[in-house]
Amino acid sequence: MKELLEYREKLIARLGEAAAEFCAACESFADPSTNVEGEWNVHQIAAHTRDGERFVYGARIRRTLSEDNPEFPSFNADHWMAEHYKADEPLASVLGEFSASIAGMCSALKEMPQEGWSRLSRHETLGSGLTLQLWVERSLAHIEEHLQSLKKVGIS
Repeated sequence: MKELLEYREKLIARLGEAAAEFCAACESFADPSTNVEGEWNVHQIAAHTRDGERFVYGARIRRTLSEDNPEFPSFNADHWMAEHYKADEPLASVLGEFSASIAGMCSALKEMPQEGWSRLSRHETLGSGLTLQLWVERSLAHIEEHLQSLKKVGIS
């Protein structure tokens, strides 16, 4: 049990660290329209990562904490970006919202009882029995995936 508690503490800490590193990596580019992933640029990746936190992983975490066995639909990132992306939104605003969302999430995770990590949810294609811990791990993986893409391109 001690190892599991330590893992979860490190998971929360890493979530906060990864978010800070992601923001710093985005800010390191002189031009946020620099392409990073295929046709996506730094600004688009920042908006996508923020929206992924707000409307996908963060939403799943919050709902799993507050609802009994919620069910989540699949999320199409390309469709979402086509419908909701705002190229004129300041990068600082995008990153500020992202940072605030992650900070709030980390605070909530630190304050919840340990049994909260095992709260269950369902997904329309992934099935049932999905724990809150899984969504936290996926949130972190999503941030780190895009962080690594930014690091590959390097500082401009």
